[in-house]
Order: sequence, then C-alpha cells, then structure tokens
Amino acid sequence: MIELEGLTKRFGRKVAVDHLSCRIKPGIVTGFLGPNGAGKSTTMRMMLGLDNPTSGSVRIDGKQYRDLAEPLKYIGALLDAKSMNGGRSAYNNLLCLAQSNRIPTRRVAEVLDTVGLSAVAKKKSKGFSLGMGQRLGIASALLGDPQILMFDEPVNGLDPEGIHWIRNLMKSLASEGRTIFVSSHLMSEMALTADHLIVIGQGKLLADTSMADFIHENSRSYVRLRSPQQERLRDVLHQEGFTPVESGNGTLEIDGATTEAIGELAARHQVVLHELSPQRASLEEAFMQMTAGSVEYHAHDGQDGEKPVVGADWGADWRQPQGKGGSSSGTAGSTADDSRGPQGPDGTGA
Repeated sequence: MIELEGLTKRFGRKVAVDHLSCRIKPGIVTGFLGPNGAGKSTTMRMMLGLDNPTSGSVRIDGKQYRDLAEPLKYIGALLDAKSMNGGRSAYNNLLCLAQSNRIPTRRVAEVLDTVGLSAVAKKKSKGFSLGMGQRLGIASALLGDPQILMFDEPVNGLDPEGIHWIRNLMKSLASEGRTIFVSSHLMSEMALTADHLIVIGQGKLLADTSMADFIHENSRSYVRLRSPQQERLRDVLHQEGFTPVESGNGTLEIDGATTEAIGELAARHQVVLHELSPQRASLEEAFMQMTAGSVEYHAHDGQDGEKPVVGADWGADWRQPQGKGGSSSGTAGSTADDSRGPQGPDGTGA
C-alpha cells in the first residue's frame, strides 16, 4: 500500500502538489488522472524519493522510500523509459539493477521473456524503438518481483498487441494482491484497465473513487428509444411521469430511467420499440467535466480571436533599417549585403 498524507511540493511560488492525501490500495488497478501541469509526475517522483516534499509524507508499506534497503524488492516503477543506459545491452541494463538490489541473476532473463525482449537481450538499448524501450522499462519495474508497481504512461509507443498485453499484465498483477498505480492520458485505455481513480487538478485532490462512481457522478446517464408509434409512446411515457426529449432522427431520450422500466412499460401498452438502449458518458467526458476548472494550459483554435498573420511583412516589426556599409545593431551577424533584398536558402537572390 502507498499512503500519502498532506503531501505538498512548492517550486518557489509555484505550488505543484497541494496537501494531497490518499491511499493506493492493493488488489486493484488504481488510475492516476489529471490535466497537464496537475502535479502527477511530481507526486510520483516524491513517492520514489526523487523529489523531497516541502511538507507531508509518503509511506511505502509503512516506510519512507529512502529507508528501504533494497527498494526494487518493494516497489518497481516506470517513470521514464529513456533513463536506461543506451550504451548497455538490455540484459546488462537489468543486470546492473539486479546486482545493486541483490536480486538473483536469473530474474533478468525471466523479465526479459515476460516483456518479449529475449531475442534482443544482447543488443544495445540505444537502438530500441520507443515501444521496445517501454518494454525494457517495464521489465526493470518487474525485476525485483515487488508487491507495488507504478507506471507512468506505460502504453506510450506500444502497438495494439503491446497495449493489450500491458493491460492484461496489470490486471493479472492486481489479482495477485499487488498494488498497481498507473498514470495515463489515454482515457479509453484507462477505462478498460483501472478499477479505482485518483484525480488531481492544480495539485489538489479532486476525486478518490471507483471508476463506475466517477463516471456516474460526473456525467449524464439516460435511456435512448425509438419507435414507429412515437406519438403513442410519448403519451404512455407522460402518463407514467417520464419526460422524453426528442434528440433527432426519430429518437427520444429519457433521464432518470432504466431500460428495464421503459421496456416493461412499452410491452404493457403494446408499443413497438425499434431501439431501447442505456447511454452512459465515457470516462473522457466525465474527466473533462470534473477537471474543467483545473486546466492550466489551454490551446486555442484561433476562431475567437485574431489569427497570426504570416506573409510578406512577417517580422517587419523587429527588422532594423540598414545604414550605408554598416550592419544592423538589432541582428547579430547581419551586414550591408542584407539590403540587397530577399535571399534564397543558398545565399542567392530569391
């Protein structure tokens, strides 16, 4: 189990993590979500002792990370797959980690086989693709056979087969009673993997709840139905206290209803239904709803404001007029030859 108590981290005036308290429990996959700049990476670094908290504490099975004599046997982590030494082979990268934590050498071959890298074990990791680097990083996390595993964007660079593999791996490890903590921006994948969610925004805890409850509490659920007897269906629904709303294409939507109740009602009044389906928002929609007020970095599509003009006059505001035989004081390395007009990439006239 990982326990965070009042965890706070400041960088000057910037509060990256703000009195964060939660528990990451064993036996389930816990997803860690938040917008860019929410403090997720800083939180995970503090869990591993890579950053010191300004205040508060992190406990790994009741101990601070620095007090663990052989930490890879307690907690394995993938934060940055590029941290491996590119001049070493995949095997030797893991062998160094194993020796530093008194892990049996046989585990190196075992985890390489688990992640599918046995065939390239002797190759230098600098030649690995992004996906192969991720697999090697996952192997390093598994090396000590720890009871706690942390993954930051584990599917980054993986192909569909690899994504399916890591999803099933995390679920399998959780079913063994291990603590699995995973951060990702891929909401569709998180929805298929995580059982529980911890959501933060601007360093503060926004939610600590099950996946199902998070979606239910932060999105709209309704029943969609379609019938060739729409007017009769409307009358029947109104008589029972339901308020159908037309949504186009001949379909109706009803909030606060179940498919069972609507189906039985239609059958009782002999109303034919061509569609009767429950509709629930996705994790992405629920996440956007929850974190709308906590997004720090907003992109703009240029539709609501002035668009930048890039053309013949681009940069005219910073260009300096040229004097005779002299250079512009505003541009390093420019000479009087610049006054000859636009130049091509090879120095000739455009």
